[in-house]
Amino acid sequence: MKTLNIHLNHPAERALDTFGATLQQLEAGQAFVPHFSIGFETVPQFAKVFTPKRWELISELKKLGAVSIYELTKRLDRHYRNVHQDVALLSEWLVIKKDEHGKVFVPWDEIDVRLPLQAAA
Repeated sequence: MKTLNIHLNHPAERALDTFGATLQQLEAGQAFVPHFSIGFETVPQFAKVFTPKRWELISELKKLGAVSIYELTKRLDRHYRNVHQDVALLSEWLVIKKDEHGKVFVPWDEIDVRLPLQAAA
């Protein structure tokens, strides 16, 4: 199962620590499990990217599979320009990808959003 992990209240230093540990495993020739994650330092930062309309888009796209942005626009009953902008932004955040025919799709089986309620000591 391919999971995109989204962490909130996630300082950049923790992401760098995770990267460093993976790099050490690679350099030592050890096997490792790929880990795909996005980190946000604040909830408002997360909410600016993952709006309700974008979650709706992600959900519909996962149901449809690879489709054109035009087809996705029709299914969502939204303006093409707005859907195109949302797809572009979600592609930058690695939530959506394009195939070799230019169709967009969600490559993840699961998106796991975590919000620790206490700051790490």
